[in-house]
Amino acid sequence: MKTARYAFARSLPVMAGYLVLGLGFGVLLQTKGYGAGWALAMSVLVYAGSMQYVAVDLLAGGASLIATALMTLTVNARHLFYGLSMVERYRDAGPAKPYLIFALTDETYSLVCSGDVPAGVDRRRYFFLVSLFDQLYWVAGSLAGSLVGGLLPFDTTGIDFSMTALFLVVMTEQWRAARDHTAALVGLGVSLACLAVFGADNFLIPAMVGITLALTLLRRRLDAPQGGDRHAV
Repeated sequence: MKTARYAFARSLPVMAGYLVLGLGFGVLLQTKGYGAGWALAMSVLVYAGSMQYVAVDLLAGGASLIATALMTLTVNARHLFYGLSMVERYRDAGPAKPYLIFALTDETYSLVCSGDVPAGVDRRRYFFLVSLFDQLYWVAGSLAGSLVGGLLPFDTTGIDFSMTALFLVVMTEQWRAARDHTAALVGLGVSLACLAVFGADNFLIPAMVGITLALTLLRRRLDAPQGGDRHAV
């Protein structure tokens, strides 16, 4: 129970964000003609906040499987680096390991990496419960949004920016907690360079490829101990 209470308390900020963001996703999905069943299935089986927002337009626009796969790979490429940094933490996770890998969102990653758990808290159960609570918040929000969106008219202008706003908040918190900002500066620099070269409509894939290559080359430096349990961002 102590582990559950601690995991719930730590996940409360994520709950506040996921209920609102999930609500926005559910509303958007409903406005495109996809009901609560779609919202529930996507949030349980896909569970990728930013990609779910992108998927709304992909579904509505009839995008091909190849285009959808490429876009999904591009949007979620950052998880390559999340996964590398979680190898040791999840090494002894036991039967829960597949779910922990599946449920590793940006916000869950932030909670799992933000210091050691206190005495009396089971570390492996904490990882599992934080992951589970966060997904439940997202599922509840998206399902509620779909149901409410079917009953009340909404002006959805600007809702799709909500995930971007959340990413900015997460990055700000990680920036404040980290001592080495190399990864964040590399991402920002490569993105701005690709934006200038390829334009706003075509910069995403080149930027992700460039960031992946740059961080791969810098991996040894980024993996070096930064002091304490703080990670580079």
